[in-house]
Amino acid sequence: MDGYSLNSTKIETFNRSKYGFFSSGYLIIPTNIATSSRNGNGLLNVQSPAGGVRRFCSEPVSRDSMNYDVVIVGAGPAGLSAAIRLKQLCKEKDVDLSVCVVEKGAEVGAHILSGNVFEPRALNELLPQWKQEEAPIHVPVSSDKFWLLSKTRAFSLPCPFNNEGNYVISLSQLVRWLGLKAEELGVEIYPGFAASEILYDTSNKVIGIATNDMGVAKDGSRKHNFQPGVELKGRITLLGEGCRGSLSEKVIRKYNLREKGQGQHQTYALGIKEVWEISADKHEPGSVLHTIGWPLGS
Repeated sequence: MDGYSLNSTKIETFNRSKYGFFSSGYLIIPTNIATSSRNGNGLLNVQSPAGGVRRFCSEPVSRDSMNYDVVIVGAGPAGLSAAIRLKQLCKEKDVDLSVCVVEKGAEVGAHILSGNVFEPRALNELLPQWKQEEAPIHVPVSSDKFWLLSKTRAFSLPCPFNNEGNYVISLSQLVRWLGLKAEELGVEIYPGFAASEILYDTSNKVIGIATNDMGVAKDGSRKHNFQPGVELKGRITLLGEGCRGSLSEKVIRKYNLREKGQGQHQTYALGIKEVWEISADKHEPGSVLHTIGWPLGS
């Protein structure tokens, strides 16, 4: 399939990957291998390396199937921006591609809890009229401060950051608004459905995803209210589930993408996010404060 790039400043043609999907992320390859056996009740018993046994129903499941041109996993900023840009390109080229987005959260934005210092350059390119279209971006950065903390004092340091022209926003509110913009363009969004499986055709190409089964007991057996997941098939499957997405890790391993692309291992740092409630007289709208030091050690 030939299509159009997601470049927001110019339109270019591209050839679809022979595997039929686009993704980003890195895979951690497991080192422990579980053993399994079947019993006579249609259950697969899995013995984990830790010693526990889990049971999974091994009977075939009949799933409903829906076909799209593009299936996007994840209604975050990346997935929704891609959906919006695809529909914009469709309008520019006078073609009609069906695009759907599947999101595991109960609603768009439910799993995005981040406060954010937002640089609007990409949004200016994607939706130039965002200010007139009531985007939830209202508070410009008014000051940048950089402090070194001790247990009892704060030492002001020269600030290495420059957030002039940026905004303080709620990322959850932003993706909700992006979801509305996507739906206005004809994108179908399905919140509350987690993509749990990559679908392949007989030639080992990606053809879509399947959502998770509902009504499964803790031991893996089917409860009385069991409902199978739905197959969402697309000519292109785009994984926008984050840098450690479970489906991304599976396809990276299956197709040896890290080795083929000479990808570097990502490194991570542990972060803690807190929400503080302060009195109104201490609140400074747009104030950005960066700190290092206490309570961390050396």
